Amino acid sequence: MEPARLVVVGSSNTDFVVRVPRLPEKGETILGTGLSIGGGGKGANQAVAAARLGAQVAFVAKLGDDANGQRALSSYKNEGVDIRHILWDLEEPSGMAMILVDPAGENMIAVAPGANWRLMPADIASAEEAIKASDCLLIQLEVPIETVAEAVSVARRHAVRVVLNPAPATRLNLSLLGMVDVLTPNMSEAAGLTGQAVTGPGDAARAARQLANQGSTAVVITLGSQGALAYNRGGATWVPAYRVEEVDSTAAGDAFSAALAVALARGLSLVDAARYANAVGGLTVTKPGAMASLPREPEVRAFLESSGPQPDPVRVM
Repeated sequence: MEPARLVVVGSSNTDFVVRVPRLPEKGETILGTGLSIGGGGKGANQAVAAARLGAQVAFVAKLGDDANGQRALSSYKNEGVDIRHILWDLEEPSGMAMILVDPAGENMIAVAPGANWRLMPADIASAEEAIKASDCLLIQLEVPIETVAEAVSVARRHAVRVVLNPAPATRLNLSLLGMVDVLTPNMSEAAGLTGQAVTGPGDAARAARQLANQGSTAVVITLGSQGALAYNRGGATWVPAYRVEEVDSTAAGDAFSAALAVALARGLSLVDAARYANAVGGLTVTKPGAMASLPREPEVRAFLESSGPQPDPVRVM
């Protein structure tokens, strides 16, 4: 079988992670137990996650001309990611993220976009041939929305599937949603996009239907430890999560979206792709860090073989 071919357009950050006894309240200072520095950014996480799952991945991003950018470029190359479409910005630093993680694995994140916010629509032109030759465009919202729209437009022009992870949450216009094949919000993002609370599969099904009515062909809402809700014209299906011991939820959503895109490119159905993505996302939360926690395909296969019988997907709507 030929490997899945993905183009990922998005952000590249250096993550500064501090472990804290609990997440702070507004205005509160908390002493952490250590600092770790590693690769991150939603685009980079998704590009590396897909590459580790065996996909051929081209990454379109912009880095600052600094030490963080050079380290990031080297790490992507070492992961087997095609770096020919990564650009340099001479004025802004590379993106950075400050992440607090509590003992339960929950986190708080603040991002300084830097060069990520200088990835312009015109920069997509150099990657058009790569997008045209791909099975899927995977994109998020940590670069300018105009750039997102241009990349999606290029993919649609060449009949390439578009998977959009709408994070961080922002309002999306209907013309953009109408060009998206699969939308992958988490519960808070789905709530922000629809104006309705999302706490479980039933709420997620209603939110997914609303988003699909606004234009997306399919919607997969991640539900944390509850799994995921997959919605398309065939209806809504709850795909329960695999049971794992959570250490750090950083990058779990990125791992899920990347795995979903890879699985769809391999020809899996939406529900089967969500089940595979649940496994990849579940494995990600069992390790600390962002990029460091992303599993490789042999690890995923071993996990699926050893996890035993899992609850069947449940039709919700």
